[in-house]
Amino acid sequence: MKTTILQAGNSFVLERCRNILTDNLHTMPQLKIWIHLVWTTKNRKPLLTAAIRRQVFSHIRENAIGKGIHIDFVNGYTDHVHCLISLKSDQCISKLTQLLKGESSYWINKNKLVVGKFEWQGEYFAASVSDAGINRVRAYIKNQEVHHKVRSFQQEYKDLMIEYGLAGERG
Repeated sequence: MKTTILQAGNSFVLERCRNILTDNLHTMPQLKIWIHLVWTTKNRKPLLTAAIRRQVFSHIRENAIGKGIHIDFVNGYTDHVHCLISLKSDQCISKLTQLLKGESSYWINKNKLVVGKFEWQGEYFAASVSDAGINRVRAYIKNQEVHHKVRSFQQEYKDLMIEYGLAGERG
């Protein structure tokens, strides 16, 4: 009789656990948020030469992996960085940006990649990207060197603000 009661009791417990797990699957955050993130060197100084740019971008990616940040694509030019990032449910843009910028500037200075103190500008640009726009943004980020042979960062920034409907806010 005790065996029957325990089996019945265990069966009830197992069924209850299955229900709890199933119920929680429906309440767990399901996120798919893509962010196009851009930040510049302090005073937009062209310090990211071709020689160090690859090192810096590679380090940003490695650091992000260590911090649980998913960077889909990273590239940029002499005075700025573009990242395509997928946010997790426990991440916010400001904290994530602070982690990437703060650690990378520390690393650049520690490794003396530039003469003098390296700093990023305090501000940054971030905009959401739809699934339909992911490949377009990847291609845009990938082609930064070619892109900036004919267009300055100032023009690029102005165009981004217009494209994302922020021209009136920051103009």
